[in-house]
Amino acid sequence: MKRHLARRGFIRTAAAGSVALAWLGSRRLSAASAADAAKPALLGGTPVHQGGWTRWPQWRESWEPEILKVFRSCRWFRGSDQRVSEFEQGYAQLLGARRCLATASGTTALMVSLHVMDVDAGDEVIVSPYTFIATYNAVLNSRALPVFADTDPATLTMDPASVASRITDRTRAIMPVHIFGMPCDMDPINAIARQHKLAVIEDACQAWLAEYQGRKCGTLGDLGCFSFQESKHMPAGEGGAITGMSDVLIDKCDSFHNCGRAVGTNKGSGSFTRGNNYRMTQAQAVLLILQLEKIVKETEIRRQNAAHLEAGLRQIPGITPVRLPQNSRAVWHLYPFRYDAAHFNGLSRDQFAKAVSAEGVPCGGVYREQYYDGLLDEAIASRGFRRLWSAERLKAYRDSFQELKGNKQVCETTVAITQNMLLGNSSDIDHIVEAIRKVHAHSAALAKAMA
Repeated sequence: MKRHLARRGFIRTAAAGSVALAWLGSRRLSAASAADAAKPALLGGTPVHQGGWTRWPQWRESWEPEILKVFRSCRWFRGSDQRVSEFEQGYAQLLGARRCLATASGTTALMVSLHVMDVDAGDEVIVSPYTFIATYNAVLNSRALPVFADTDPATLTMDPASVASRITDRTRAIMPVHIFGMPCDMDPINAIARQHKLAVIEDACQAWLAEYQGRKCGTLGDLGCFSFQESKHMPAGEGGAITGMSDVLIDKCDSFHNCGRAVGTNKGSGSFTRGNNYRMTQAQAVLLILQLEKIVKETEIRRQNAAHLEAGLRQIPGITPVRLPQNSRAVWHLYPFRYDAAHFNGLSRDQFAKAVSAEGVPCGGVYREQYYDGLLDEAIASRGFRRLWSAERLKAYRDSFQELKGNKQVCETTVAITQNMLLGNSSDIDHIVEAIRKVHAHSAALAKAMA
């Protein structure tokens, strides 16, 4: 694995790889000796885990009558029925939010929120660099500049200590990302925002039911944004949501996402304000309603298994689980840990992931330093951005990527497994620990063989 895979690509690869490795392991087992079992699979031994993993996404036949009812009704558009509104009410209640607005995707939820919080052309938004590229794109689509706070290597989330130095007279908002369903340390971030009169938009697209200080992510800032894309814990193919505690803000979001139609407190000067079509369909809403209880039960399973996994990983030199803020609970869209090659005889992070994956435990790196991928270079070289910022500011912005030492470290040393692997039983979790322990024990031989 010479390049770090993007999260969705990693999830697809892991799912496919687990099936193939299970088959390979079953073929080897019949002829394996005890000595073979002790050897790493890459060196001819038997894989630790041979039973595959929970498939994702999942379908239940019991859902079919409700889904079929929607299609037979021929009332599919949001304005034709009440199922989208029913989902919004149910999801708001689940999170303890005052209101929820369903959208077409997590990305559109971010775009709507940025507009409503008055992020406009020439503004700047402080964001987490360790995230899916949609976070960057949502800011760029507002013709604003995504300015990166650094990543705390201990938490993999926005380092609050790095935020204040990024604020300029153009900063309008802070967008912390609860990556992999792990809450950011929101109290200091909110304090900085209040001090500088900045909006806070939570990118909670991977953080359904995650908790910080007894409150759910998505209720901690001005607005929170969620995704229901196919890989997510509540998948509907696509879909998103905006949550908040203010009727005024959610009404503005409602107008903007529905072609600018006036609604509730957002009447404007006529029937329409500025807007786009970012609506959710009735079928998507029904599929999500049917999963409201399911996600609660599965979240607890993931949490229990993650705790069991963490206890085992802490016993392996060179493996460091992530630290969460006090009084917080993650939901583990991916389960990450930090890898130190010095404790594995110099076995590189990608070689380590390959060796562990061969044991029937798919894993890998996730996000790389995406600000060097060309997307931002294209943006700041565009005619529009050069009109909005001086050449000096854009050069200083590009040069500032070198300051992201924490994020660089995180991108180079993080390894993750997918959330569906946390839906197994305790023996499955033991297999994950054993696979890593096995690679550790034989890391010298593996490093030599893979050199």
